[in-house]
Amino acid sequence: MYETYPAQIRGGGPRPPVKWAGGKFQLIPQFEPLFPQREYGLYVEPFVGGGAVFFHLLPPRAVLIDSNEELINFYLVVRDDLEALLQDLKKHENTAEYYYRIRALEPEQLTPVERASRFLYLNKTGYNGLWRVNSQGKHNVPFGRYKNPKIIDETNLRLVSYALRQAEILCDDFSRVLEYAEPGAFVYLDPPYHPLSETANFTSYTPDAFGEDDQRRLAEVFRELDRRGCLVMLSNSDTSFIRELYKCYDIQVVYAKRAINCRGDKRGPVPELVIRNYS
Repeated sequence: MYETYPAQIRGGGPRPPVKWAGGKFQLIPQFEPLFPQREYGLYVEPFVGGGAVFFHLLPPRAVLIDSNEELINFYLVVRDDLEALLQDLKKHENTAEYYYRIRALEPEQLTPVERASRFLYLNKTGYNGLWRVNSQGKHNVPFGRYKNPKIIDETNLRLVSYALRQAEILCDDFSRVLEYAEPGAFVYLDPPYHPLSETANFTSYTPDAFGEDDQRRLAEVFRELDRRGCLVMLSNSDTSFIRELYKCYDIQVVYAKRAINCRGDKRGPVPELVIRNYS
């Protein structure tokens, strides 16, 4: 299944194909010295999201997991049926009327290709590049009113498709990572962040919120991965709660410019934690 990446893939991309709240593309230069400096046989990412770390590292073997069904269906279609997706994407229109009509569709009633096409269209044309669902699991982001959004980036999607051929792609809870916890594997954990304040919570990638009990459960998974000999790296917000959960591990601070806030003056660099069981 696993092939060697050709020189053009390693030399020029791919980039994350979707916008994703909390995406790590901008942090890659700060992450570079924090990645394992020795070879690892398997890369596992249980909160893959936009996949910035995976698409940067281009590991020869990978397992990508996320609980967001729309996202995982999209990656599977890009990997396995890209030509049909590229064809379907051509039908989309950048108008508010069309946007709300597509948003109102029930994804479960669409084919996998139509569902992936809808997902990418909404992701590229929705307000602020945000993917958010309500408690019923309905996408509820308003139309973004972008003048000329790049809905079809064929060159990058082809690079993404090639990269995803190296990966097993699963829709599941993050704890599924333990099935792949072989010694020497590199596991990168990028969960929904612990909120910096009571009003700063954003965990609505899926209908179920990611609360403090989930953060504690994740910390236990981190410790189990450590016990099994994995190289583990985790990102989260810089709060006393997170620092206490991982106080026995290496904690580094990086700075990210976050753009979820609708006010531009609230989007400055924010400290975030990178927690590792290696140094």
